[in-house]
Amino acid sequence: MKLLTPAVLLTTVVASLSLVALSGSYRGLAQAPGSKTEEIEWTWEIRPEVADPRLPNVLLLGDSITKNYFPEVRLELKGVANVYLMASSTSVGDPRMAGQLEEFERAEGITFSVVHFNNGMHGWTYSEAEYKAAFPDFLAEIRKIAPKAKLIWATTTPVKEDKQPGPTNARVVARNGIAQEILRQAGIAVDDQHGLMLQHAETYSDDVHFNQAGSAIQGKQAVGSIREALGKK
Repeated sequence: MKLLTPAVLLTTVVASLSLVALSGSYRGLAQAPGSKTEEIEWTWEIRPEVADPRLPNVLLLGDSITKNYFPEVRLELKGVANVYLMASSTSVGDPRMAGQLEEFERAEGITFSVVHFNNGMHGWTYSEAEYKAAFPDFLAEIRKIAPKAKLIWATTTPVKEDKQPGPTNARVVARNGIAQEILRQAGIAVDDQHGLMLQHAETYSDDVHFNQAGSAIQGKQAVGSIREALGKK
């Protein structure tokens, strides 16, 4: 996964990265019962240097793609909202997800006005049937840590080249369809990052991620949906 640039890290007071190589004897230490782990598992959290108590709090919840457009969101919402990030490689369907979200909520202890979230680019050993079965619980956990927040789902972005067992564009589209049907029934807003980045294939930095220009494009669209949820068009 690509890391944030040094400039972003220098402006961030607290950023934590946990990379665990899950091989050999270490696999059992990090693997919850029923968890289908990847070779490398990680979490990354960023919070404001000084949160302004007069401003609403916004959480970006996702993976390395979310992490890459977080700086643009934070920049564009300066003076509008305190922006937090929780990025993780843990997939919908993984029983560790609930504990990670609860731990984050306990550490922050704040009220979020908006949660902009995505989960679909990891956990390819989980079938789409498992993804569908677990998604309502994932949504319930988000509501648990942010009961008063307006929720915005960011669709999972396309990949440049298919990999087996994943990611593949067919599976990304299938997961997006599963999520959007559940979210439509729940009345949750959608930020179509997938449709957006289909128009910007020139900005890939590898088979999955986007370069700085592409991430900025993503961040600007995310900001538009967040500002709308905050009532600040």
